[in-house]
Amino acid sequence: MSAELDISLPLLATFVVYLIIMVLVGLLAYRATHSLADYILGGRRLGSGVAALSAGASDMSGWLLLGLPGAVYASGMSQIWIAVGLTIGAYLNWQLVAERLRRYTELARDSITIPAYLENRFRDETSALRVVSALVILLFFTFYTSAGLVAAGTLFEDTFGVDYTLALGIGAAVILAYTLLGGFLAVSWTDFLQAILMFVALILVPVITIGNLGGWAQTAGQVAELEPGALDAFHDMTLFSIVSLMAWGLGYFGQPHVLARFMAIRSPRDIPAARFIGVSWMVFALFGAIFTGFAGIAFFGGTEGLDNAETVFMSLIQALFNPWVAGCLLAAVLAAIMSTIDSQLLVSSSALSEDFYKRFLRPGAGDRELVWVGRATVLGIGVIATLLALDPEAAVLDLVAYAWAGFGAAFGPVILLSVFWRGMTRNGALAGIVTGAVTVVAWKLLEGGVFEMYEILPGFILGGVAGIAFSRIGGRPGAEIEREFDKVEAGVA
Repeated sequence: MSAELDISLPLLATFVVYLIIMVLVGLLAYRATHSLADYILGGRRLGSGVAALSAGASDMSGWLLLGLPGAVYASGMSQIWIAVGLTIGAYLNWQLVAERLRRYTELARDSITIPAYLENRFRDETSALRVVSALVILLFFTFYTSAGLVAAGTLFEDTFGVDYTLALGIGAAVILAYTLLGGFLAVSWTDFLQAILMFVALILVPVITIGNLGGWAQTAGQVAELEPGALDAFHDMTLFSIVSLMAWGLGYFGQPHVLARFMAIRSPRDIPAARFIGVSWMVFALFGAIFTGFAGIAFFGGTEGLDNAETVFMSLIQALFNPWVAGCLLAAVLAAIMSTIDSQLLVSSSALSEDFYKRFLRPGAGDRELVWVGRATVLGIGVIATLLALDPEAAVLDLVAYAWAGFGAAFGPVILLSVFWRGMTRNGALAGIVTGAVTVVAWKLLEGGVFEMYEILPGFILGGVAGIAFSRIGGRPGAEIEREFDKVEAGVA
């Protein structure tokens, strides 16, 4: 038996066990799913720990274990500004938005999706808000889901030498299985387990790597010799580029899969504990990813040591760990990928089943029918995303960055204004979503020169300006809308 086979068998065994556990969780959640509200939002019964860690896992995706370590490996500590911006953004999202959105979505006709919340919040009888926001969700989740599937295919291909297309199919099949069966509860429970696995891997890999290199001083010394600029957080950076990287944090306010956890948490009283758990997990995870990429420079003899910088995490695991341990740690990469794709599929499914099918095609559809429509749309969207991910050369970080910017600019300013500003109107919300989304798309198409700034920043600013301007032009919101806003404000601690 070859050495390669000796290594691959333990890896394969641990992967298979992990995937079976995920499907079993989906089956358990299937038994607890009885209505569309259960399937899309878990019946609003998530505890603080599950809400916090599932939000973190669904948010971070494969880029935490592939994209961010790869960026640090390729460019050094100058990439830490992404982590700084994300940490600030995540904290502010929990602090400013979570409680208000949880209260508002329940009070506004028990809204279970972001498009439904916006329609109900502003009493939009034309359904324009619901349709436009649902279309934005479907557009940008196409790129987001494709990024995750590219990462899954790369993982299987790199680990087992499996053909990329076959690897892509395996990863997609498992994710579709448990998401289709168990809906939001399956997604949240599996994300909770996946967050724990990701956390352990991101602490263990950099610690073992740095120890193997002789300690922090030795590691930093080797990096300084190989890539002197890698030690400097300001190397080749300008204020313009630092602000652009930190602008990633603005994206949190508009991510539908993260906002869904706020809407699903059991009670507003659970939010402070969830905030502490979620932000603590995030800080350790981000810095684990950063030090993984940094230590990889020393371990592989410079940034030219790997053909693909985004495989640094996986390459370190395969080089340093026993095959059985390596299998468990590599499963963390799959966990990161799956935890985001499943949430994206579910939010996209809700946009089709709740915001299109129920609203326009079958207004009188019962819960059982809607749940099965939701499952069918998960399958359909998953197949489309898999076809779009057939290009193995697509960079995970680039795809995620585009989708993150799209959601952050389209929904971020509108969500913030909707929960904080009494004078926000339906026209302002619609203008903010359209302006933010169009700015991101246009800015990306015009890349170069001043347009090298990350597109979320101009998109967020212009979306916010449009939301305020059009709200003021159209006059005050109705008395019922203002009374509802005042009820939410009165209930906020």
